[in-house]
Amino acid sequence: MAPRRHNEPPADLFGEAAPPPPAAEQPAGPRPLADRLRPRVLEEVVGQDHLVGPEGALTRMLARGALASLILWGPPGVGKTTIARLLAERAGLVFVQLSAVFSGVADLKRAFDEARQRRRAGQGTLLFVDEIHRFNRAQQDGFLPVVEDGTVTLVGATTENPSFALNGALLSRCQVLVLRRLDDAALDLLLDRAAAEAGRGLPLDPAAQASLRAMADGDGRYLLNLAEQLLALPADQAPLDSAALGDLLARRAALYDKDREEHYNLISALHKSLRGSDPDAALYWFARMIQGGEDPRYIARRLTRFAAEDVGMADPRALPLAIAAWETYERLGSPEGELALAQLVVHLGTAPKSNAVYVAWGEAQRAARETGSLMPPKHILNAPTRLMKNLGYGRDYAYDHDEAEGFSGQDYFPDGLRRRAFYRPTDRGAEAAIGERLERWAALREERRKKG
Repeated sequence: MAPRRHNEPPADLFGEAAPPPPAAEQPAGPRPLADRLRPRVLEEVVGQDHLVGPEGALTRMLARGALASLILWGPPGVGKTTIARLLAERAGLVFVQLSAVFSGVADLKRAFDEARQRRRAGQGTLLFVDEIHRFNRAQQDGFLPVVEDGTVTLVGATTENPSFALNGALLSRCQVLVLRRLDDAALDLLLDRAAAEAGRGLPLDPAAQASLRAMADGDGRYLLNLAEQLLALPADQAPLDSAALGDLLARRAALYDKDREEHYNLISALHKSLRGSDPDAALYWFARMIQGGEDPRYIARRLTRFAAEDVGMADPRALPLAIAAWETYERLGSPEGELALAQLVVHLGTAPKSNAVYVAWGEAQRAARETGSLMPPKHILNAPTRLMKNLGYGRDYAYDHDEAEGFSGQDYFPDGLRRRAFYRPTDRGAEAAIGERLERWAALREERRKKG
């Protein structure tokens, strides 16, 4: 590769599109800023030091001369395509790019045949497949023989969790590398490079620059597209504040797909924040889901489950409050009804926690499966007929309301099944008092047993 001249623009992170042609073939028309700032070498890729830094996984792999087939998993705009292109250049492989969105079986077959021809001529091929998760199982299986015999070094890019999106056979032949969402330092570096390329700073005050980073949401390409709009303003443009920036640029919708992994990640984060008694974090994840377009009814259902499963008897008010918040949302709709769900989130986050009923229910179900069809003890059976009375149904039943302390202490487990303690209350919240009552009743039950 020819060295870069001193007056060429500094390189940047990008590109998730096809690589630019050599300089002699560059089109005469204007090129987007993200394309002009595309990295020329791996060391210029920002935000992925764990892969391309001095001790990065890819750096070590290249140093060993053993570039494996890879799956690059990460959000949009973090350099998956750029890294694949630069890997091919560094490893001396021909770079071939396909998109699973636009390519079919014929395209794959052609790419494989051309790679075999290069191999016979002593030239290797790096086949980069963007959005590889969009290929179906049969198409994914088509990669197996050419990866196994070394016809191609496969580099697939995906924004989806490979565990769910790719079949196991293909995963077993590739190494999965995770690309990180670009942090503020990486995004600021991109903005510095954009300003250097333009020969002037961006017209932003510090708070507006922070807002610009937030708009990009970790996507470097999107950030440079926003920066390009700002650099198109007159050179004497006064610095914009956050409000003026918001009026000028459209805010990007947060990454959220209700049918895919992000949906499950965020509901898990909400649930675990509540379980960890952190109402502030829980409110944040609740807001993220609402802003991502999640159906508030789904969230209400999950909050109701949490009230029963994780708060339980430590705060018996939690479950009716969950139902009330759900009903309030149904009556008011969005956005007013979301406040009732936010109130529920705070209540659940600050409530004492107990899964004692959840555990007890699981143990009781296992006991029921293990013991089969044991009959209840006869003394607690009704006896509507003479025959049933003669058989002892209802005999010696003690009516608890007539007993001292309203407690008879009789055994209600079936004959042949030793008494078990399924429900073991915690010492948190309302369950502390419940535990004291159960201990008192256990003592009375033991006294009756000794007398009787």
